[in-house]
Amino acid sequence: MRFIEVDGVGPVSRIGLGTWQFGSREWGYGSDYAGGAAGAIVRRARELGVTLFDTAEVYGFGKSERILTEALGDERADVVVASKVFPIAPFAPIVRNRFEGSAKRLQLGKIPLYQVHQANPVVPDSIVMQGMGELLDAGKIGAVGVSNYSLDRWRAADTALGRPVVSNQVQFSLATAGPLEDLVPFAEREDRIVMAYSPLAQGLLGGRYGVDDRPGGVRAMNPLFGTENLRRVEPLLGLLREVAAAHDVKPAQAALAWLLGLPQVVAIPGASSVEQLEFNVAAADLDLAADEQAALTSAARAFTPQGVVPTLVERVREKLGR
Repeated sequence: MRFIEVDGVGPVSRIGLGTWQFGSREWGYGSDYAGGAAGAIVRRARELGVTLFDTAEVYGFGKSERILTEALGDERADVVVASKVFPIAPFAPIVRNRFEGSAKRLQLGKIPLYQVHQANPVVPDSIVMQGMGELLDAGKIGAVGVSNYSLDRWRAADTALGRPVVSNQVQFSLATAGPLEDLVPFAEREDRIVMAYSPLAQGLLGGRYGVDDRPGGVRAMNPLFGTENLRRVEPLLGLLREVAAAHDVKPAQAALAWLLGLPQVVAIPGASSVEQLEFNVAAADLDLAADEQAALTSAARAFTPQGVVPTLVERVREKLGR
């Protein structure tokens, strides 16, 4: 496993574990998953050197945090648990109260990385960051992060906090490569990290789906899996298959390796099984050649999907499973 040192947080594994699916009904894993597979996945992640575990208060309305806590056991104080506050009326007393709820569910006196889940379109970061700064000053969190922030909003959060906001968690993959243009250069220049969620584009980059084989379930609601986008993405997937074959790995592993080939980027894929977790973590040891990295970057920039920029309301509904 490879790591990035993050100020106030410590060593963060380049591959982490996203736990949105822990306790969230929209993924359809069921209660048996929460009681069995989730714990096995977390334990195996620790054995493989994973130190970053991402959750949020809205994932399963707190269930994700509780399941992660039980799965980590006594090791929860030895890893980087990253949680998020959803910024509804994000005034300082409310932020403190919401933090206390997450800290209680996580059974942590200090949350290593506490993030603002969305940029509030009405309340400025001068308000949002007041509560976050108080938590930081009180030693209740190790560092402040944000999620789904533009570069301008990330800089505004920096100014409002009066110190670095160390991370920005965004949708980022070969199929959603917008952060390449601004967030990644900023993170490299300012020694921050970009945390890539949905790094496999909900399975699109596994190469399984196509125009004649569209997915069902929650993926069917994702515009990336629309007929036109499946047609447009085929050149990218074709190149990804070629690169993967050259290394005797699967396309999804090559897609993760591409992300990790970028400066200051970590990926937080989810996992439905121990086998999938092991599959994802193996990508941390895969080095793409410089020409392969560059070719995939060019193909990612050339892919122009239709209708994949959700509104804030749509993102809220997605996170709440509505």
